[in-house]
Amino acid sequence: MLGDKVERFQGKGKDPDAVRSHIEDYLKADGFAVVTSAPSSQAVVIQAKKGGFLRGMVDADRALTITITGTSDDLTVHVGIGKWLEHLGVAVIETLLISDLFLVVDVAESAWNIEIEDKLLTDLRAFVG
Repeated sequence: MLGDKVERFQGKGKDPDAVRSHIEDYLKADGFAVVTSAPSSQAVVIQAKKGGFLRGMVDADRALTITITGTSDDLTVHVGIGKWLEHLGVAVIETLLISDLFLVVDVAESAWNIEIEDKLLTDLRAFVG
């Protein structure tokens, strides 16, 4: 899928909860509204959405969706565009992992999405080490 990215960190010893917190802080500082699922032993899902009237009218159901899986020694971060889930924070994580979280986005929006994903992953690489 266009713009969908996966980053794997092996042997870095970075706590997944610290990575989650760092991603949330990074996105909030960039003006995103952030919602996070309850962590489970399988994964945590973060969704982030930019505000604004026009943006809300055009793509109200789209969000930057980040899935964090694994342990401090083998961590995988999957970043893509997904359907905004109103009750992500209370959703059952197993259902989210089975569901199709990621969507194909139109070409006009793809450049912006890729730029946001690249900036986030560049920052995350620096944070994890």
